[in-house]
Amino acid sequence: MKRILTILLLATLMTHLAAQPQTYEWTTPSKNASESMPCGGGDVGLNVWTEENGDVLFYLSKSGCFDENNTLLKLGRFRIHLTNPLKMRSFRQQLVLKDGYCQVTDGQRWIVIWVDVEKPVVHVEVSVEKEKTGVEVTYESWRTTDRLMTKREGFQSSYKFRMPQGTTTRRDSIRCSDDALLFVHHNGEVTQMDATVAQQQLTAVADQLYNPLRRLTFGGKLSGNDLHFDRQVKGSYLNTPYEGWTYASRKEAQRHQIQITMATLQGTIDDWQQQVEQTERQVDRRRDRRQTQQWWQQFWQRSYIESPLTIARNYTLFRYMLGCNAKSEWPTKFNGGLFTFDPSLVNNAAEYQLTPDFRNWGGGVHTAQNQRLVYWPMLKSGDTDLMKPQLDFYLRILQNATLRSEVYWHHGGACFTEQIENYGLPNYAEYGGKRPAGFDPGMERNAWLEYEWDTCLEFCMMALEAHRYSGMDITVYEPLIKACLQFFDEHYQYLATMRGAKRLDGNGKLVLYPGSGGETYKMAYNATSTVAALQTVSAAFLDYAKEQNDTTLTAYLSSLTSRLPELTIREGRILPALHYERVQNVETTQLYPVFPWRMYGVGRPDLDIARNTYTQDTLALKFRSHIGWKQDNIWAACLGMKDEAMRLAQLKLADGPYRFPAFWGPGYDWSPDHNWGGSGMIGLQEMLLQEVDDTLYLFPAWPQEQDVRFRLHASHGTIVEAELKDGKVVHLKTTPQRQVVCMYPQR
Repeated sequence: MKRILTILLLATLMTHLAAQPQTYEWTTPSKNASESMPCGGGDVGLNVWTEENGDVLFYLSKSGCFDENNTLLKLGRFRIHLTNPLKMRSFRQQLVLKDGYCQVTDGQRWIVIWVDVEKPVVHVEVSVEKEKTGVEVTYESWRTTDRLMTKREGFQSSYKFRMPQGTTTRRDSIRCSDDALLFVHHNGEVTQMDATVAQQQLTAVADQLYNPLRRLTFGGKLSGNDLHFDRQVKGSYLNTPYEGWTYASRKEAQRHQIQITMATLQGTIDDWQQQVEQTERQVDRRRDRRQTQQWWQQFWQRSYIESPLTIARNYTLFRYMLGCNAKSEWPTKFNGGLFTFDPSLVNNAAEYQLTPDFRNWGGGVHTAQNQRLVYWPMLKSGDTDLMKPQLDFYLRILQNATLRSEVYWHHGGACFTEQIENYGLPNYAEYGGKRPAGFDPGMERNAWLEYEWDTCLEFCMMALEAHRYSGMDITVYEPLIKACLQFFDEHYQYLATMRGAKRLDGNGKLVLYPGSGGETYKMAYNATSTVAALQTVSAAFLDYAKEQNDTTLTAYLSSLTSRLPELTIREGRILPALHYERVQNVETTQLYPVFPWRMYGVGRPDLDIARNTYTQDTLALKFRSHIGWKQDNIWAACLGMKDEAMRLAQLKLADGPYRFPAFWGPGYDWSPDHNWGGSGMIGLQEMLLQEVDDTLYLFPAWPQEQDVRFRLHASHGTIVEAELKDGKVVHLKTTPQRQVVCMYPQR
């Protein structure tokens, strides 16, 4: 039964307190790093695990640590050993989600690990209840010598499958003193970006290009309240040799503190060391712990989804992982984020017996179709502030993308490619090595990526939606959004003049040819994904321009919208394009008008057309899956297909193959697969809450027999709280007042 309800600000069916997430716990030690637990904050991530001898280990990762090959390096591995060791018979390892820390205990001894959300500092606090204990901490590094990279290791860098012979991962600088250890990596003047600039014929404008790799310096400092250098060790972990530096407490005690202070900057090692020391001076452990706990508690108060179903727990665990990069300069990478581990534990083939720095599909390259799925769920979860690293990523590389349009084609707008580097140029390998004479230097010669330029429009829409949802000031992103739209407007008029005398078709519309529907529908004419993107973003930007009283922008966008072609609809279904020449991949871009572009869905016109596309299109059926970046669960939810949405949600958000249930993958990418988790989050949100104009739709794709309660966000600062129990809505509240269509009866 459907009811139209007008919900007043304070009208509720029952008193309802915001939920707090549960503590996630293990009661047995782990075998290896694949059985690790995430812990982090700010822009720092740790993989924490405890081995059978009672040693606690963790990998340390920090966003933005790109080496000269544009590999996203880990900062090292740490091993904590107590001289009065943990007893395994009463062992517990806990991720305390509410306060954002990890704890290992046997009831008498505690090792608490937490990361300051405001400063790049890791704290390890050891305490015992009765007896005293000594503590040893060993820093283990596998980058103590320069090392030639293998063919497979090329995929962790931006060289990928075209790595030049002799490419080397350079060693770190490690400085050992009696009371502290410094470990730092410093890039030189020449990096992988220089090879890309030369390859792509941009040397003449090299001085104008944003370059985040040159002289990038990153690392950390290990120290403690009573630590001193004890010994140097050597060993091997999962076939990777390492050297270790062990620091030991000077005496046994009931309390020990260990600190790792980090910094990342473009400058000298001395500049870097000064920044580390400046951060150290700002540390007040008790105050910082209190502020960090407050941040996590406020984070969990923003939103939640609770249900007896496993999918709700895993949604929460994955959202925690996203929160660990909330304060970063760099986006959370789709292919593992901050929480990758030894590659041989993902793939046991001989070629994957590599160092913990490895991840497939690069560290500095940000595949846009994958990245977007990590960030879309942050609107409904109320985490628009977490979207800033991804939006700022595109803002920083805007100049380079604009120069591409100017240098290659002499027109305006910004050309962002699909496999986009952290410096804004196409990936070195994907650009293509065998290029015929005279081939357009602005083009990738690549069967999957040619003419795929439209994903940048999703990030433009994210900015516009962040403004609509939370009131975020997006003034700084206005040039980015305009430049992305302008590129399509000017480039396709430019291409038309290369073919003939007219810039537009007979109806005065842009001819979007050649184009691409994702990596799948190639050499497309008016690809559906591109048409839907241009229509939706230009309309939303036009509304924004009118809101800002920007008459110049309003006039341009009004003109642009009049030039945009229509979607291709035939026999009651959405087609991928007006025409395409071949199928290259397995993306169902004919359903992009459902999501991300929300032209079809519950409460919108012509729902049957989109449902027919989902249920009858032969390629949509052939490509159907829950794995990795697949979006079928999202489309089923947006189309109100309850049983199908739940079926796919339970596949998508089921426990992953590793011990921590939100470590999915490798899927099509790597482990933990973050675009797997992100697409799962989006689908679950859409099952519970959708929005059309000023109307909210509650439980549009949620089966009536499944109990659930949630707190999610909608546009204009609206917070929606609801609970479904025993088939009836027992709690419903919107703040402020909104019109609601509730799919189930109220108690």
